[in-house]
Amino acid sequence: MTAIRRIVLASRPTGQPEAGNFRIENFELPEAAEGEVTLRCLYLSLDPYMRGRMSDAKSYAAPVPIDGVMEGETICEVVKSRHTAFSPGDIVRARTGWTT
Repeated sequence: MTAIRRIVLASRPTGQPEAGNFRIENFELPEAAEGEVTLRCLYLSLDPYMRGRMSDAKSYAAPVPIDGVMEGETICEVVKSRHTAFSPGDIVRARTGWTT
């Protein structure tokens, strides 16, 4: 198993988001099953639209649920692969959210 960290939305911010609106969780990622890969996040895109996803106001995109992993697109390295199209060392784009 691989230890990872993720950032979840702990509460909906009013105004500017603050550290207390988020929580860091540590957990063990299960081994990749057949057809899956294990990724290591290299870069995370932090975009202005994410502020809207923290709100439960009606929008073009669903809000991140409370206790849900903050969403975001990432550039990752494949560290383990059980998928025929990917090898360790490959660089991929993924929607892993705010995870390591």
